[in-house]
Amino acid sequence: MRFVMSYSCGKDSALALHRMVAAGHTPVALLVMVNEDLGRSWFHGVDPALLAAISDALEIPLLPVPSSGEAYHTCFEAALARAKEMGATCCVFGDIDIADNAAWCQARCEAAGIAAAFPLWQEGREALTREGIALGYQALIKCVRNSDLPASLLGRTLDEEVLAILRSHGVDLCGENGEYHTLVVDGPLFHHPVRVAAGEILDFGTISAINLTLQEE
Repeated sequence: MRFVMSYSCGKDSALALHRMVAAGHTPVALLVMVNEDLGRSWFHGVDPALLAAISDALEIPLLPVPSSGEAYHTCFEAALARAKEMGATCCVFGDIDIADNAAWCQARCEAAGIAAAFPLWQEGREALTREGIALGYQALIKCVRNSDLPASLLGRTLDEEVLAILRSHGVDLCGENGEYHTLVVDGPLFHHPVRVAAGEILDFGTISAINLTLQEE
């Protein structure tokens, strides 16, 4: 099966992509929603140069989709239509167990006339996080919710030591409730690592994020 990956650049979408490829399916594109006002991907805040580098390292074409918040769903549907023209019969999502999110994804796919797949659906959150680590994916903590986690975690690789810190703060180790987001820069599907440089830490009140940019050669 040929599919388009709804790709956030985080650990869950990377694991969903890994499973699909391991099962013998072929990705035609990475669909990444981009905040047209900020010029970065929605939610994870990845800039265009870094998005292009990730696409290159995975050797999967990038399908960037600029949108405003109001037009997000219609732009997503239009992107699915373009993915169908590229040969995709399905869109894959990294959602785990939040029903409203899955329903939104399903509705977009139905509107575009394409199937939806959720390879991680209703599996244990902690088990999925540990699976990604065990496979060798390098997920850097890109942002944290200030009420849940300290900014000192920003830029760190998600590993057993970091999981212990997350547990000590009483948060979901997977971060599925928005406690933190990650950026995956290496792993089994990557043909080479994506080298990033850590910049300033930005505090947005409820959320803090680290500016990760493509490292210059």
